[in-house]
Amino acid sequence: MVLKKQINTLFAFVLIACLSLTTTAQEKAKPVFENGEAQIVKAFSDPKSWIRHDLWVETETNTDGDDQLDRVHVAVTRPQQTETEGLQLPIIYVTSPYFAGVAPDIDGIMWDVKHELGEPAPRGRVHPEVKRQGKRPIISNSHLLKWVPRGYIVVHSSSPGTGLSQGAPTLGGENESLAPKAVIDWLNGRAKGYTTPDGDETVDAYWSTGKVGMTGTSFNGTLPLAAATTGVDGLEAIIPIAPNTSYYHYYRSNGLVRSPGGYLGEDIDVLYDFIHSGDEAKRPHNNKVIRDTELVPNMDRLTGDYNTFWASRDYLNHMKPMKAALLMSHGFNDWNVMPEHSYRIYKQAEKQGIPSQIYYHQQGHGGPPPLTLMNRWFTHYLHGIDNGVENDAKAWIVRENDKNDAPTAYENFPNPKAEKVSLFLGKGGLANGSLNTTKPKRSIKETLTDNYNFSGSDLAQEESSKHRLLYTTPILKEAIHLSGEAEITIRLSSSKSAANLSVWLVSLPWNTEKKAKITENIITRGWADPQNHKSLSESAPLIPGEFYEMTFKLMPDDQIIPAGQQIGLMIFSSDSEFTILPKPGTKLTVDLQNTSLTLPIVGGESTYKKATLQ
Repeated sequence: MVLKKQINTLFAFVLIACLSLTTTAQEKAKPVFENGEAQIVKAFSDPKSWIRHDLWVETETNTDGDDQLDRVHVAVTRPQQTETEGLQLPIIYVTSPYFAGVAPDIDGIMWDVKHELGEPAPRGRVHPEVKRQGKRPIISNSHLLKWVPRGYIVVHSSSPGTGLSQGAPTLGGENESLAPKAVIDWLNGRAKGYTTPDGDETVDAYWSTGKVGMTGTSFNGTLPLAAATTGVDGLEAIIPIAPNTSYYHYYRSNGLVRSPGGYLGEDIDVLYDFIHSGDEAKRPHNNKVIRDTELVPNMDRLTGDYNTFWASRDYLNHMKPMKAALLMSHGFNDWNVMPEHSYRIYKQAEKQGIPSQIYYHQQGHGGPPPLTLMNRWFTHYLHGIDNGVENDAKAWIVRENDKNDAPTAYENFPNPKAEKVSLFLGKGGLANGSLNTTKPKRSIKETLTDNYNFSGSDLAQEESSKHRLLYTTPILKEAIHLSGEAEITIRLSSSKSAANLSVWLVSLPWNTEKKAKITENIITRGWADPQNHKSLSESAPLIPGEFYEMTFKLMPDDQIIPAGQQIGLMIFSSDSEFTILPKPGTKLTVDLQNTSLTLPIVGGESTYKKATLQ
């Protein structure tokens, strides 16, 4: 009887223990997915319970002049279950040169742009110092609330030569690609992480599945692409937002020295000074070796020509090893990092067979894809959930009156139904010439006089002006949908050996209201140097009065021009917002008979003729 009672008691204990283990196993937190998207998990959602720590990952490069390989500062934020329950999770990784602060905006930081083309600026730049900000272990709080509760670990790192990362900023140099590669290698057990910047105590990423996705905006969007071009294993997907994908395209246009919008006089050396927040003791070496020896002598503000220096800082030239799935995001009215930056990479990724989608909105700089697009992308490629994202629409375009989280799905961008329609110039450009589908039968030449004191928006609103040539379509009876890249072929002469060439595509009449939408006036823009009419890499002085022909594309766009508007082609010289500003007076003469505008119109020429009753 006693033995039976003992057995029953023991059985009860065993049963309770088993039930307890079962309950514990059932209660273990794990990612949850619905409708192909990672969901917020309550157990991952309390920031107070997150584990946060920092470390330094050793890279393959030494760029700051010492005898040691550079180490980059890394911060990790992960759910406590990765420690208490042995949970392994994929990574959302963000790297940036901005986390420790930037240089102050002081007088003289930009290049003086008021001088003749082909001549040096009348004065040098001043070089502000960055006062480093931030404390260990927190580099940044970005993306934490979005991704940690959905079952991801978020990793941040400061790029080389910024914050507590060693090395030097090189603005597109090899080390800026290899630094995030090293972090991804560390997350996969292939590189070494250390508890201090110069110690020997190592740190392992035992909580990582090795699956990494990267995202970020502007420079922070450039670096995911930089990492992807290394072909590093473990980087499964990237979502670059408004990334600079070529420093040449950021600071030059078709041979012309051109500033990014809002930063007149900026160049690659200015950006170097702006972000150089690393070790103060290493800055003199970095300034001498990187800024003063590599950047300034090779960036060539005199000619604007494309060269090996710029080619090495064009990520399109390094895409062959890339395999990470690509979701691009950009604004069609981003005149800082212009929309061509994403378009060119997206099209190359398509050619290489890389899973790719593109999201374009109608606003300016920045603007991520809707959360559902990002979530589906990362859920599939990082968690391995078969949600069919690879079969979703290739292009997501936010229409003019819609919110950014309500894009319209299209088969692709440009719209496959878009066809090239050639329009020719009719006389009267000093007031309002015409755009026609028929080429002029006789030679017509019209002349404008350069004067940067008149802005592009001012010139577009003038009924007549000697400082620009304007040619417009008939008033549209039906809306026209433009999708892709407009292109101009122009034959012109200059009264001087060098001249700026600026081209705007505008929607008229111009809406002068303060609350006018960003899509209502400027359709797209482009700039070029006539000295580069034969070659992007070799310019030659213009012979005054001699005519030259060149063809170049304007920035890609997808826009519906409503009925009642006119599409206008405006040609002028110096653009007060973007170009060097020489003394007014240079004359540009355009040969209308041999100049044409090609528009990418959905529905082609028949749609255009119907809309204009031609």
